Amino acid sequence: MSARIDLYRSGFDDRERPLCEMGEFRISTFRYASGVEALRVKNARGEIIVLPFKGQQIWRAAFDGRDLTMKSMFEEPVDTMVYLETYGAFLIHCGLTGLGAPGPQDSHPLHGELPNAPFQTAWIELDQQRQCVTIGGTYRHTVAFSTNYLATASIRLTAGSALLDVSLSVENLKKTPMDLMYLAHANFRPADHGELHYTARYDAETVRVRRSIPSHISPKPGYPEFLASLAEDPARHHHLSPDLAFDPEVVFTIDMMADDDGMAHAMQKRPDGTGDYIGFYPQQAPLSTRWICRTPDQDGLGIAFPSTSEVEGYTAEKAKGQVVELGGGDIWNIDIRMGLLTGPETDDIIRRIERVRLG
Repeated sequence: MSARIDLYRSGFDDRERPLCEMGEFRISTFRYASGVEALRVKNARGEIIVLPFKGQQIWRAAFDGRDLTMKSMFEEPVDTMVYLETYGAFLIHCGLTGLGAPGPQDSHPLHGELPNAPFQTAWIELDQQRQCVTIGGTYRHTVAFSTNYLATASIRLTAGSALLDVSLSVENLKKTPMDLMYLAHANFRPADHGELHYTARYDAETVRVRRSIPSHISPKPGYPEFLASLAEDPARHHHLSPDLAFDPEVVFTIDMMADDDGMAHAMQKRPDGTGDYIGFYPQQAPLSTRWICRTPDQDGLGIAFPSTSEVEGYTAEKAKGQVVELGGGDIWNIDIRMGLLTGPETDDIIRRIERVRLG
């Protein structure tokens, strides 16, 4: 048995109110002081806060008593479309008509229009038989003579689980092709002395450091030299020592390998033995972007952002042949699993990663 609850902005107010219950699940609605609507979805392990009408962002995720989300300068989301004026969510969908830092010939905003897109519809699906809750929504983006697509996002949480299944599908509503770029900006909180494990060869050809410096960051002295050392030996960053200067940020592009099920895996093993995990299908997103930022104000770890391209902007990525051409009427999909692993689950994933890497 399943049920669907359609959501409307008018159903959210400044006071948090219970909306529905199913088994161990408790779902409530509220509106931040900034005016942004939010859903709190709880199961026996923890909770997520979803912004159903603002990019379908997962603003916060906390399981087993630990906040998984990066430290940022924002206590709550801000009602703006400007990417850097509301930042710090656990998951941000990026793209679709542009991606990354725009170059001199680009007109798209930083990471495109999708991060804070005003979703026109949103809903909750309760599946009693499978004991899971799905948050979904759609955003239609239409620009005359240019673009017309429908993006459908979903987030599924299962009873007793600390893992989220996130999906996005994009339908080109035009009769002619559209260019598509996508990146899942999944922002975990790094742990001092955390260890990074992932299904790739740990060499400079496979793990490439971005040497260009985008206009929105101001590097400190010694930053170019730090990038050069990582470019020569990328394995230096696998142990998150507090003295490594990820300030203001370091970005890698990684060619991930898939296991026999077609999935690539990446994780941070924390000193307590638990793990922060993300998995995706390289067939859907052939590249992985890693982002690390460790400053007094912002502490974030993008273990592996599934992405269709690098992050140098539309014009540069188009020239590299790294922009997806989606035919008229066609649909593009991506499926991601992310969240927290217990100690035994962490050890199991590490063994799986090593079998792929060394096999």
